[in-house]
Amino acid sequence: MRTVCCAAGVALLAWPIAGFAETKIPCSQTITHPLRPRAALIVDSTPAGLQIVGTDREELRVSCTAGSDQDAANIALHFSSAANGGKLSIEGAHAQHGNHSLQIKIEIPRRTNLRVRMFAGQVTVEEVKGDKDVEIGAGQITISSIHAGDYRSVKASVGAGEVQAQAFGADKGGLFRTFSKENAGGDYRLQAHVTTGQIQLLGNAEERSTGPKPD
Repeated sequence: MRTVCCAAGVALLAWPIAGFAETKIPCSQTITHPLRPRAALIVDSTPAGLQIVGTDREELRVSCTAGSDQDAANIALHFSSAANGGKLSIEGAHAQHGNHSLQIKIEIPRRTNLRVRMFAGQVTVEEVKGDKDVEIGAGQITISSIHAGDYRSVKASVGAGEVQAQAFGADKGGLFRTFSKENAGGDYRLQAHVTTGQIQLLGNAEERSTGPKPD
C-alpha cells in the first residue's frame, strides 16, 4: 500500500518552502494573502472536504466552515509564504464521526501549480490550470474543467476503487487500477492517487454527465 505522505523527492511538485511570512488563524476567520499566477501551492490538510477554485484574482483566499463551534475551535488555518508560492496547512482534530462537517474553500489564481495531501476526505479542483499532484488515503478526488490537450503527462491510480477519466475517454474500476496518458504537446502534468475510493477527471462537457461503465 502506498504511503499518503510521499517523500519530497518522489512528489510531482517538490520545492523548498522557506517561509518569508506566516499567518495562523482559527477556522472562524478567513485567510487572504497575495499569490501570483503560476505560483506553487502545497496544501496539507486534516480530513475534510476541500474545494479548490481558480479565480481571476492574484490572491489566496481560504474560508472554513465546521459543523459546530466545538469543531471549529479544533481547527486552525496556517499559511507560510515563500518566493515561489507557499504552503497551506489545515491543522487540528477532525470531527469524531467523520469529516463531512469540516469544509474548506480555497480560492487561488487560475494558473497555479498544486500539491495536495490529505489522509481522508474529498478534494475537488475547479477551473485551475497548472501542474496538479493530489493524493489522499481514502475518499474522492474530482478534477474538472480539464482540456485533455493541455496535459503532457497524466497518471491517475487507485488501490481499490475507480478511476473515471471521462475527459480522456477512459473508465477503470477494481483493484490497483491506473490510467496514464502522454502528450508531447501538453504544458502541464497531472498526478492523482487514492488508496481507497474514486478519482474523476472531467472535461467541461462531462461535468454534469455520467461516464461509461467500468471495464
